[in-house]
Amino acid sequence: MNKQQIRGKWMQIKGKAKQKWGDLTDDDFDRAEGSLEELAGIVEERTGDRREAVKDELNRIAESV
Repeated sequence: MNKQQIRGKWMQIKGKAKQKWGDLTDDDFDRAEGSLEELAGIVEERTGDRREAVKDELNRIAESV
């Protein structure tokens, strides 16, 4: 996968994650810098959802794009 493909995939993940967790902002995604692990921590912080549940959902989203 080249850089452009990775960026496109991240943008798709970003869109689906924003649909799932409406409180997320572009700044949150900038902080995550393409890391699902980092994004899981941010979602946990913003929503109070369990980190493992968030990671599972993010992995599901990533696999679907």
